[in-house]
Amino acid sequence: MSKPSNKVARKQSLAARRRVRLRRRIRGTAERPRLAVKFTHLHIHAQAVDDDQGRTVAAASTTEKEFRAAKLRPNAKGAAAFGQAFGARAKKAGVAAVVLDRGSRSYHGAVKAFADAVRAAGINF
Repeated sequence: MSKPSNKVARKQSLAARRRVRLRRRIRGTAERPRLAVKFTHLHIHAQAVDDDQGRTVAAASTTEKEFRAAKLRPNAKGAAAFGQAFGARAKKAGVAAVVLDRGSRSYHGAVKAFADAVRAAGINF
């Protein structure tokens, strides 16, 4: 992979490499879907994906009407509140256990707060 010339492109390139490296090891099944979480600078998106059938089992985003009123931000506090809500939604959809796909982010801060809140809602990792 060639080196991009500017700093932003370089960071995006490195993040893409980390994401691909992680996805090589993680695969969602019907019994244990992949919990993909994405943090942007304003919002959090999460979905439980069955990669075998290529379908989304449960999904939530802070852009939805019910979460917009709460004004959840992609920090540790907002991620914890969103994780509780997502865990309840996934439980309702019949998900009991998942495999965490944290994308290119490290398991630290907001990602850890989200994962802990989903565990507290009754979803096993």
